[in-house]
Amino acid sequence: MNTTSTQLGGKSALTSAESDRKPRLWLWSQAILDSFAWTVALFLAVLLRYELDIHLINFAGLGVLVAVAVATQLIAGWYMALYRGRYTFGSIHEARVLVAVTLIVCVVTSIVLSIFIGELHVARSVAVIAFPFAALSMAAIRYAKRLYVEGKPIFGEEAQKTLIYGAGFLGNSLVTRMVQDPESPYVPVGLVDDDATKKHLRLSSVSVIGGGHELPELIKRTKSTVVVLAMAHLSSKRIREISDSVAGLGVKVLILPPLQEMLSPDTNRDHQGGLTDFREIDVADLIGRSPVETEVEQIAGYIRGKRVLVTGAGGSIGSELCRQLISFSPAELIMLDRDESGLQHTQLSIEGHGLLDNKNIVLADIRDAESLHEIFAVRRPEVVFHAAALKHAPLLQMYPQEGWKTNVLGSLNVLQAARSVGVETYVNISTDKAASPTTALGHSKRAAEKLTSWMAGETGQRYVSVRFGNVLGSRGSMLPLFTDQINKGGPVTVTHPDITRFFMTIPEACQLVIQAGAIGHGGDVLILDMGEPVRILDVAERMIAMSGRDIEIKITGLRPSEKLHEQLTGDDEVKNPDGHPKISHTHAKALNPADLDLALWLQRCQDEAGPNGASIDESDGDVAAGA
Repeated sequence: MNTTSTQLGGKSALTSAESDRKPRLWLWSQAILDSFAWTVALFLAVLLRYELDIHLINFAGLGVLVAVAVATQLIAGWYMALYRGRYTFGSIHEARVLVAVTLIVCVVTSIVLSIFIGELHVARSVAVIAFPFAALSMAAIRYAKRLYVEGKPIFGEEAQKTLIYGAGFLGNSLVTRMVQDPESPYVPVGLVDDDATKKHLRLSSVSVIGGGHELPELIKRTKSTVVVLAMAHLSSKRIREISDSVAGLGVKVLILPPLQEMLSPDTNRDHQGGLTDFREIDVADLIGRSPVETEVEQIAGYIRGKRVLVTGAGGSIGSELCRQLISFSPAELIMLDRDESGLQHTQLSIEGHGLLDNKNIVLADIRDAESLHEIFAVRRPEVVFHAAALKHAPLLQMYPQEGWKTNVLGSLNVLQAARSVGVETYVNISTDKAASPTTALGHSKRAAEKLTSWMAGETGQRYVSVRFGNVLGSRGSMLPLFTDQINKGGPVTVTHPDITRFFMTIPEACQLVIQAGAIGHGGDVLILDMGEPVRILDVAERMIAMSGRDIEIKITGLRPSEKLHEQLTGDDEVKNPDGHPKISHTHAKALNPADLDLALWLQRCQDEAGPNGASIDESDGDVAAGA
């Protein structure tokens, strides 16, 4: 084992040394070739100046002029990093510097000729005539090398034949990187683009061989094993179409993450640059949505320099909120939760450690009003995001009083604590279950919306609620459940073949929640645009196909608590746009805390429930997944 490691290490060191020598050798060769180019250019210029009469040429003076030109070229080229490996050979940037250096040489030689014309016996116009010859010769040498390198790329035996879908800027950049990197794991064998005008276009010796509708045929023709999607802001619908078109062909479809994700450090993944930033398509890509255009300045106005408190900071939504809020430079970010493990995970993702040893971490239960008032009095937050809640509809339907204690009274405790210290902006995170509520979960979250509206009227401040549906990847949601079922060999359970749900990624939901805090008005319920509904059966089929396993899908039948389709706006509500393309709003009726009545609330939950105490309409992602 040790012997093998030593041999590999020696080979690696040798390869590295050879790799270092090759660029240096090319730079020296480049300097020599440029010197030769000036020698030839000046000789041709003299011949042209004297109308090809070689007897009129003063070779001694010409020799001095060549020496001056070569010396100036080398000095200026070194000073401007032309011979120090700063520029990619044959690139536009190198061409600009090359022209600048050549102009400097032309000016210097012209000055020398003007001063010493009597001694050199060479016409003053020779330097100007030589300039285009020298510049074109040096450019031609570089371009010829680039054509040679890119025309005969050398790849390892294990490199995979790859089609690049997209012949734009990203496609061009990727092909260039692949061609110039001998250790690239991908061999570009063709480009695919839907723009018919790009047919036969060549990028770094790789040509556009067809459009997206021909993809299966192109894969078979080129024997490709990889397809890389090199297009910015590719919609989930288009990703699904491409994925479906190549299904069964044995190819791996890779996608480039958004630029922001590639450049942002993330403690949750091993970040590597370059070609390794490719990743396989996952379900979030297939049912996710386009990036949200966030009004950063609007957000920064009410977050920057403020003391911000997040309840439920250890949960899926709360932790992502904290990660995004920290980028807007709050004076202090107070993360509150009763789940110590969740808080530790959130701290780890933000600060790089989970020591739980600073005052940003607060362990408290929103059911404890006295504790909340004490925390708010000491920390005096100016902005509050209330994400703490119990969220599982079937469980709360069996234990509705727990939903009352946390989602109703707990929310009231946070609201009263916020009022006591003059909180300026309060965002209550609600759910689609509050629209025309029919279960304990829906009624509890609707009550929280109404309490928030009442407090907005009492304080005159921006106290708002934000309502959205299922989020991808949250704890206990559909995708992790499907994954577990697939890993166990199935079956994957779906309640109805036509059941649909809205989905949103956690980062997008949190971006819009933060945005809502900037544009909402007191008492508003802001409704996030969830895009097009997704059929749950389609998601199950895609996840099974991506696993490469033969898994049965079992239809279990709709439960009494399930809707076939979701709604975000109640039957008695009017949804109005509010200036943001993905946020609309309605208004919640105010509910005075003095009017809260547990017995009446429980009765309402039971009256609207179906058999076995379950709602005939209510559902969440867990029920839809047959969990």
